[in-house]
Amino acid sequence: MEVLILGVYAFCVWLIFFKFKWLPWNPVSMVIAFTLPIIALATMILTLNVVAPSTHEVRVVGKVLQVVPQVKGRIVDLPVEGNQHYRKGDVLLRIDPTPYQLAVDQLEGRLRADDAAVSEADASARQLSESVRREAGKVSTVQASLSLATQRLKEQDALLAAGAGSKFDRDDAMARKRELEGQLVSAQAQEDEAKAKLSAQSRGEFAAIAAARARRSETESMLESAKWELSQTVYRAPADGRVVNLQVRVGTMLVPLPLTPAFSFVEDDQELIAFYGQNELYNVRPGDAAEVYLPTMPGAILEAKVDSIVWAQSQGQLPQGGMLPNTGPLASTPNRFAVKLALDDQSKWPLLPLGALGAGAIYTQHGEAIQIIRMVFLRVSSRLNYLVIKLH
Repeated sequence: MEVLILGVYAFCVWLIFFKFKWLPWNPVSMVIAFTLPIIALATMILTLNVVAPSTHEVRVVGKVLQVVPQVKGRIVDLPVEGNQHYRKGDVLLRIDPTPYQLAVDQLEGRLRADDAAVSEADASARQLSESVRREAGKVSTVQASLSLATQRLKEQDALLAAGAGSKFDRDDAMARKRELEGQLVSAQAQEDEAKAKLSAQSRGEFAAIAAARARRSETESMLESAKWELSQTVYRAPADGRVVNLQVRVGTMLVPLPLTPAFSFVEDDQELIAFYGQNELYNVRPGDAAEVYLPTMPGAILEAKVDSIVWAQSQGQLPQGGMLPNTGPLASTPNRFAVKLALDDQSKWPLLPLGALGAGAIYTQHGEAIQIIRMVFLRVSSRLNYLVIKLH
């Protein structure tokens, strides 16, 4: 772009001094004609580098997922093709579910058996409690009858003393009382026996209930794990994107190892990362407008905004260790910092070439009057991408 400006300036000098000879061509005009563009271009470029910093390294960065199965097995269905687009939730591959389905069926049967064991233990405990309550009810009944017999004996004694009763009725009441006292002793003995049995067996019974419930809880957890493993035999697309580097086929054995992914899945969600020198960003703020062009899209200008500046890079971190850091005989070369750009209209550019390298500029809140020059530079450079200059 600077060459184009110099060309236009040289044409104007030719018109003024040689074509129309409006001014004389002498040493003074020669010095002015040669120094003026140098000073003007230097001032313009230095100012633009501050108020509208540019970079020739803008990268399209995507989110790549290495597809590693969670379970081991052979592929029985592979309904995808390489470099094709798929929606979130689409089935990408299926692993043979037979062993995992058998494990689920086995644990479901075991869970039913554990449920029966828990029910049986609960029923036994309830039976013991019912026995104690039944014997306690008998004691209460006999006690009530004994109380009534005691009252009748008192009444017969009173009648006999007054000469209004008979000795037979009084003896009958006495016999009834003694009979009920014997029944009370027997009922209390049976109640004590039931309580003793409950006390002796309750610890074992309750331990059996606790053990049965613990086995059921363990089986239920194992069943949930087996169901999860069964669900992992079907791998679905985690987001909208493309399948890349598809090398597996039906029958391929997959294992859950990070070093052996089945294929790569590139999400549609992309980012633009621009790299700048350390002293180029002191005027840049999040929200500033930006423009980017890519050689893969000649003539197109992508409008964006500054999302954030990553004020960190690898030279700011020292390796862990007990030794003193080795800085070397010379200071490390300053690295650049990344600026994350967000496209204004993502739907207008649904899919950018992942890994493409382009150029761009950020327009700060300073010197807005001359930023039009940077915009022209970008548009001219973008259209130059139509030229494919090679001799073979």
